[in-house]
Amino acid sequence: MNHFNRLVSEQMMTMEKLLYLQAELERCQEIEHQLQSLQKETELESVQYEINQMKKELKEIQEIFEKQTEEVIQSYRESNLEPSL
Repeated sequence: MNHFNRLVSEQMMTMEKLLYLQAELERCQEIEHQLQSLQKETELESVQYEINQMKKELKEIQEIFEKQTEEVIQSYRESNLEPSL
């Protein structure tokens, strides 16, 4: 069960990163909307670049999280198939 616990712990750390990045993305998108209304084109481009980078990172973390979820499920299933001693 140690393997299962390690996988769950890793998944929780990934979830924390995912939630943080989602919050940051929302914050930056709000800034983007504010800058658009102020028509500060140079700053807007910088924020848009940052948003695109965070979207890429978010997608990567989501893929890692999905893979970890599959590993957790597989580990749990394997641990329940082992005969009890």
